Amino acid sequence: MATALEEPPATAERSAAARPRTGLRRHWHLYAAISPFYLLFLAFGLVPVGFSLYLSLHRWDGLGPMEWAGLTQYRYLLTDIDFWSSIGNTIVIWALATFPMIFLAMVTAVLLNSAVRFKNVYRFAYFLPNVTSVVAVAIIFGSVFSTNFGLVNALLQAVGLDQVAWLNTPWGIKVAIATLMTWQWTGYNAIIFLAGLQTIPGELYEAARIDGAGPVQTFFRITLPLMRPMLLFVLVVSTVTGLQSFSEPQVLLQNTANESTYSGGPGHAGRTMVLYFFQQTFDNNDFGYGAAVAWGIFLVVVIFSIINWRLVQRRSE
Repeated sequence: MATALEEPPATAERSAAARPRTGLRRHWHLYAAISPFYLLFLAFGLVPVGFSLYLSLHRWDGLGPMEWAGLTQYRYLLTDIDFWSSIGNTIVIWALATFPMIFLAMVTAVLLNSAVRFKNVYRFAYFLPNVTSVVAVAIIFGSVFSTNFGLVNALLQAVGLDQVAWLNTPWGIKVAIATLMTWQWTGYNAIIFLAGLQTIPGELYEAARIDGAGPVQTFFRITLPLMRPMLLFVLVVSTVTGLQSFSEPQVLLQNTANESTYSGGPGHAGRTMVLYFFQQTFDNNDFGYGAAVAWGIFLVVVIFSIINWRLVQRRSE
């Protein structure tokens, strides 16, 4: 006979079935619906990253057995003159491209925000370079900056200036690559800035006009402070993409030197960090050191992103 504190077996089973299921058992169908993304991310994201870290601790030519190297390749990376030279090239190209691009994108966004007619047409036209094939654009820019038949040198000669060997001199190479990147990303960032401008209440501008503020004062006292979150986003994204530039210099300079397509042109003036990674990995078949270079690139990108974020945040305080 069951006591008062005990439930009959049938009653206990009904109570267990009536209890609401929690956690994985209750929401298993939701987890199953989103599981393909995590499985793909695991297979093509985390596993390759982990393998690259493991590979950076070995010497491997891609075919033979791996040889344990420990931190030797990282120690060599710190003293590799070519790697530091590629960092310098990348930073210069990034600076030449990013700051003019942000200025032009902001100006373009202000103009688009004040336009009355054909807004959507302008937005499409400015966004088009970002969705155009980088390879095709680089080939066109190679013709534009050609020494003998390029459009830029033709304009210089039209105003009485001498030709410039853009793709055969160190600074000419950097300017050409930076110009290509500026043209490619200005429209995209202008759309981002435009979205930020459209969130600013119009009452603030009306109050500023009533107080006698001009367009310049309104921009620096109202528009720019309220646009800092967008500016931070654009700056960080531009840093990440600019420091990982590969297709632009690789296609633009592939026929300017009798070396590898990853050499970066005459004097290696356009050899960015990613180009150096490809050169070590696929030209020299040194996959272990290439993995170490890739982690070095990752560290440089993280450091510069943090610096940019801190600078913008400090100015907003």
